[in-house]
Amino acid sequence: MAGGQSSSPSTSPQAKTSTLSPTSPRDQSPASGQSGAQSSPSPVLQSMEDSASSSGTVAMTTESSPSPQSSEKQSMDTADSCEKSSQQSMADVDSGIETNMEVEEMEVKTESKRKRDVSISSDSSDKLITSAVCRICRVSWTEKSQESVYLPELGGASEQDEQAYLDFKDLISQILTEVLLMLTTSNENPFESLKESAYAKSPSKYGVSPTSISSLGSLGKSVRQFPIQKFQPEKCKETTVLNYLLDCYERVALEERMAPRRSSSPPLSTVLAEIRNQSTCFAVLVMQGVFTEPRLSSSPPLLLPYLLNQNLPRGFLQELVHVTCQQKHTFRELFTPILQELSHTVRKLSFDTDDYRQPILVLNELCEIKTSGSNARPICSLIVQQENWLPEPMTDAQGMELQKLSFLGPFFGLSVFAEDGTKVVDKHFSGGQISSDSASLVNQSLRHGMEFVRVELYKVLHALLVNGDTREAAMNFTSACVVRNLKRAQMQADENMLAGEGFMLNFVAVMQHLAVKIKLDKVDPFYIYSPHSRINITEDSRLKVTSQEITKWLEELGKNPSHAWQDPKFPTECFFLTLHSHHLSILPIARKYQRRVRAMRDLTRIMEELQNTEPQWKLLPTASRNRELLNRWKSQANRLQRGKLCADAALFDENLLGRCLQFYGTFVQFLLKLVCPLPTRHGAIGVSLPLPKDAPMLFAALPEYYVEDISDFLLFVLQYMPQVLNDTSIQDIITFMVVVVCSPSYISNPYLVAKLIEVMFVINPNIQPRTEKLNEMLLMNPLALEHLSPALMKFYTDIETTGSSNEFYDKFSIRYHISIIFKTLWQIPAHRANLIQEAMSGNQFVRFVNMLMNDTTFLLDESLDTLKSIHEIQDLMENSEEWAKESREQQQSRQRQLAQDERQCRSYLTLASETVEMFHYLTKGIQKPFLKAELVDRLAAMLNFNLQQLCGPKCNHLKVKTPKKYGWEPKKLLDQLTDIYLHLNCDEFAQAIANDERSYRKELFDDAISRLSKHVVKTTTEIEEFRLLQSKVEQILVQRNKSALDFGEIPEEFKDPLMDTLMADPVLVPPSGTIMDRPVILRHLLNSQTDPWNRQHLTEDMLIPDTDLKKRIEEWMKSKQK
Repeated sequence: MAGGQSSSPSTSPQAKTSTLSPTSPRDQSPASGQSGAQSSPSPVLQSMEDSASSSGTVAMTTESSPSPQSSEKQSMDTADSCEKSSQQSMADVDSGIETNMEVEEMEVKTESKRKRDVSISSDSSDKLITSAVCRICRVSWTEKSQESVYLPELGGASEQDEQAYLDFKDLISQILTEVLLMLTTSNENPFESLKESAYAKSPSKYGVSPTSISSLGSLGKSVRQFPIQKFQPEKCKETTVLNYLLDCYERVALEERMAPRRSSSPPLSTVLAEIRNQSTCFAVLVMQGVFTEPRLSSSPPLLLPYLLNQNLPRGFLQELVHVTCQQKHTFRELFTPILQELSHTVRKLSFDTDDYRQPILVLNELCEIKTSGSNARPICSLIVQQENWLPEPMTDAQGMELQKLSFLGPFFGLSVFAEDGTKVVDKHFSGGQISSDSASLVNQSLRHGMEFVRVELYKVLHALLVNGDTREAAMNFTSACVVRNLKRAQMQADENMLAGEGFMLNFVAVMQHLAVKIKLDKVDPFYIYSPHSRINITEDSRLKVTSQEITKWLEELGKNPSHAWQDPKFPTECFFLTLHSHHLSILPIARKYQRRVRAMRDLTRIMEELQNTEPQWKLLPTASRNRELLNRWKSQANRLQRGKLCADAALFDENLLGRCLQFYGTFVQFLLKLVCPLPTRHGAIGVSLPLPKDAPMLFAALPEYYVEDISDFLLFVLQYMPQVLNDTSIQDIITFMVVVVCSPSYISNPYLVAKLIEVMFVINPNIQPRTEKLNEMLLMNPLALEHLSPALMKFYTDIETTGSSNEFYDKFSIRYHISIIFKTLWQIPAHRANLIQEAMSGNQFVRFVNMLMNDTTFLLDESLDTLKSIHEIQDLMENSEEWAKESREQQQSRQRQLAQDERQCRSYLTLASETVEMFHYLTKGIQKPFLKAELVDRLAAMLNFNLQQLCGPKCNHLKVKTPKKYGWEPKKLLDQLTDIYLHLNCDEFAQAIANDERSYRKELFDDAISRLSKHVVKTTTEIEEFRLLQSKVEQILVQRNKSALDFGEIPEEFKDPLMDTLMADPVLVPPSGTIMDRPVILRHLLNSQTDPWNRQHLTEDMLIPDTDLKKRIEEWMKSKQK
């Protein structure tokens, strides 16, 4: 080009406002006075302009002179390319001075006609620049060649006038216009027949090897590849044109790599940037249908297959956003179909293939694009402007609507659960039995896929949150995911009305990522009670207070001038939304999984029972029905098994469960700060026991499930994946458990405390292997060493009454858990010393021993009764003649009764064995408290009664087949009972044995001694000691018989109204005003702290001695002795 680079405003560093269609020479220089070839556009350009005009192309800002790209690395880097290819006017538009620029440009146009720059760079020449343009565009207008496409229009204009174009911007515009019109009007693509270009032929000329350009399409054919079969481009003219423009854009990068120094400085850098810019602008026109026909709204977006196959040139997408984002209509028209089609596409995908990755990657890439000079993310803003971003609920199925209808719903809805879709089941788990190794490999693959989805979704949501214009909309979406799925926490939730399990697991995982860096100092503890809270907890049960107390407290806060509700900040809202997302996702899914496992177990059992009895019914009329039932149950069992395998892959994800544990670790730190914000004595997180008497309202008013969720999660993980708990965050959770168990007054619901005790029970290595470190961490916790033993002892007695309809049976399982923990504590010197100190210090241990006796009496009695029942049925079934006399219905009834008795016997014997064992080791280490007047008689009577059951005349009724099946070990039980006698062997205990007129007999001890010797249960020394105890009891009885007095008729006022016996120490019971014997009322108070006559509260210190009545009773007794 003769004139070199133009210095007119169109090529200055300042930008100009124009249409996306590059302007013609006539428009660029209206008063140029040039020759006819220059003053009027060619027919090709005129045609393009008319087309652009008729299509209503929206005017927008284009760039003409971006900052030069300094190196190959910079040209290849996406972020740097975005910024360097952006125009100066972009900052001007953002700053509100675009109008001034337009006025300035008009003044320049009217004052002087455009002139071409005649100066030539020392490093570049017009010829080299023109050659670079031809190589990039693969065209020629001076001569025809097999390596480039000849442009007749531009060639004709050049023949008439060497200066057929004003500057390189004009030249690029004319080239692209003529090529695009050629491609859209011709039936063939002339670029496909081109031979290998000069890039590959002359590497030395350009200083690069041929291999460096092989990936960029040295041939005329497009380098666009579409490897994913599902995401193929539409076969049309627009695709051909778009391929050409994208290839031009990509060949610019090749040119920069081949000549890095020359292409990094003007004028070549300016020309290369202009090719990029105009390729992008023309691509917009193509996608709008300017060169063909306007695109129908129902047509798939042309750009989407390129995005999904990830074959766009580096930097093109960013430049496309920059070019279009200032014109809202064009931007929306271009990207809205892409966003909607992404959402629609991912709705049809699942984890059976890897195709789900592409839509999420594309969405993430779009959300990360920022405008030049600011952090604004235009695609994020466009996403939340979509009509389906967060649609209003139309039915009661709000959670389901959110997943199906919202923009992000299909992305979050990607799932491996069988209930959410059958694709994963059909591909991986439909082939019958699958080996554990195969299942492990499948699960690992699926979990990698789920983790990928969750990380990408986190990036998308994070981009929406950091973008100022979209932060509130993003928070609205996250809160909607919680609020519209609140019913998921119900035991019998209608899953068809709610979001799926896969959706909720993905959501909670994304929230975990968002909450991981939140500092508790930034979390407002009043938020959950605030009128600004996104979560409503008004209907939830609270840890300690009633709804009336909460209402009163909130009213007082509102009137308090020193208190003001804070405006919610992101850390606070994110923290509580994450907490509630756990409540609605991982925990309901875990409970459902456990129900599924129980259902499978029960179904297998009834199938086996029916199959085992087939000889009895195969000839009956019901045989066909039974076989149909078996087939139906087998089919159901297969469905349950396949669903379980899918749930295994989703639920037993160590990454997911580990993040849950870490979040709960953070949450218990929050709770500990609420209950005790003072410095600690033991190094725990701000906690020192005992806690203040009254629980702080900020803690007492929290929903119960905040604490229950922690225990449910721990129990689930301990059962299925205990290795997850090998994390540092478990230390805080253990500290919290100890604090709550040692401060039961802070929680009204005793079952909530009992659940935490159950966690401690399961942590025991004897119950759950692989928990040795956890158990040590719990037992050696500084707070536990000092306070756990007395707290467990107190709770053992307090659980006697819970207010529940099942309290009588519930207490046994809770006390069983405590007894197992006690067994472990007793083996640790520090805890044993604590127990002994507690036993010697007050009445708490006396109440505890009383409950032990009650439980032992009941459990052994029930156990032995069921053993007798089992013995009877087994004897009957062994007697074939008697069994044959029974009708079929009677036989089935007895078999059902036998199965029920066996289940009860196992349960009762398990509980009874632990209770007796606790008596055994406690009496060995502590004797004095067991000999107190209110205990010793009952203890002796209990031992005598159970010894009579084991050694009495009816003990043969306890013989059953396979006793180990029920945990029945009579020798061990006899050994432990007689050991307890020996542990307490003293005059007071012998006196108590003698007082038991109901069960004690000399013959009973003789029989026990005989069995001990016969079965070598004890050593000779121990047997002799037991015989001496018997002799001591007999001597007491002989002495008592000699000195026995008959008082005759006892006056009514001297009798205890409850036991109808002569009172020795009468006391007044204040609530009812009744006079009772002190030992009698004390024994009652050990079971219940109430007045036996009106159930009002009563304690030992409230009893008032009736000294006058006592004196009269003593005088009456003396008179009778005389």
